[in-house]
Amino acid sequence: MLHKTRGIVLKTTDYADNSIIAKIFTQKFGLQSYLINGVKKPKAKIRLNMLQPLHILDLVVYHKPNGTIQRISDARSEPILQSIPYDIVKSSLVLFINEMIYKSLKQEHEDEIMFEFIAKSIELLDHSEKGIANFHLIFLMKLTRFLGFYPDISYADSTSFFDLKNGVFVHNQPLHLFFIEEKYLADWLQILRNSMDDFLEIKLNSASRKYLLQKVIDYYSLHIDSMGEIKSHVILEEVLS
Repeated sequence: MLHKTRGIVLKTTDYADNSIIAKIFTQKFGLQSYLINGVKKPKAKIRLNMLQPLHILDLVVYHKPNGTIQRISDARSEPILQSIPYDIVKSSLVLFINEMIYKSLKQEHEDEIMFEFIAKSIELLDHSEKGIANFHLIFLMKLTRFLGFYPDISYADSTSFFDLKNGVFVHNQPLHLFFIEEKYLADWLQILRNSMDDFLEIKLNSASRKYLLQKVIDYYSLHIDSMGEIKSHVILEEVLS
């Protein structure tokens, strides 16, 4: 049976000579794997450049509820990203964000609210002209609302540390290594309290940005099973430095 849905491309893997398997987070069916034939041919109906990380697609798909690999009948880019593919900073941000999303999403069921959040955030980044160096930090922390481990900020103004293991602000330094130091707490609060639409208002120096980037990765690794090693942040740090 054919279904219309939107999708966000996360990963592609070569399959046979001219085919690929694409991991796509769909609005209707959650995370799905699609076999797409002939994408490397000159006159391919679905072109490989449409399947770049975090590109948003309108899809017509065949869906079998218990199928492990699905098929796509038709796809088109909607919207067509105007700046992300051509801007080195934006494309580096997207590669990192994409890796974090891909290693975080496990469900094969719909989550339309999370889908809309990710899609609108991609469009926001694509339309932004400057001041994007902190986008990934606020995006990933807002995403934790949908993943189920958003920090408790109830005591944020009266404490000195943030415990990454337990996701709470605390008075005393935790007895483990996974916490945010007092001197970075104000910057951490900026990220948590600003809305996604106001990400341009976040002001961080390069040292604080680098420190908090590692803490965000640590936070995800502590709360998501089998997160694995994150690699793309190394390139991102070089681009932003």
